[in-house]
Amino acid sequence: MKYVLIIHEVEDYIAWKKIFDNSSVIRKEAGEISYQVLKYENEPNKIVHFSVWSSLEKAKDFFQSPKLIKIRADAGVKSPDFIYLEQLETGIL
Repeated sequence: MKYVLIIHEVEDYIAWKKIFDNSSVIRKEAGEISYQVLKYENEPNKIVHFSVWSSLEKAKDFFQSPKLIKIRADAGVKSPDFIYLEQLETGIL
């Protein structure tokens, strides 16, 4: 499995979430399979987007595209950190 972990601060979560939800079709077309949105416990505008992708190359192309850079700016995203991950192991305890 291929994963992307994005950590970023947003100006306004509700405004960001609306744009995030509206981009679901282009995210799916780009290769995103599933996602989770989390927040820091005491910082409601510090968002973690954890997602599964069909390939890391597709994810990188998508997140570095001029179209998505503009969408992030419109959504009020501040200084996103992108971490591209490959699964080594999984388990249930």
